Amino acid sequence: MENNYVIAIKYSEVDNCYLAAVPDLPGCMTDGVTPEVAYDNARAAIKEWIGTAREIGKDIPEPSCSLFDF
Repeated sequence: MENNYVIAIKYSEVDNCYLAAVPDLPGCMTDGVTPEVAYDNARAAIKEWIGTAREIGKDIPEPSCSLFDF
């Protein structure tokens, strides 16, 4: 399931870095100096978000969409 979340990445001139957010997981966001680093950080943040949700008994949303749903 962790591999199926959409990760949105955009460059922020204000922060001088790439911002990454996972829309299906509220508050799950990170950044990086390159898009690749932002993506890797987002993958780690997804795992942490899900792990914390499990620990506290919070529902984990299913991924809302996948670009590769055929």
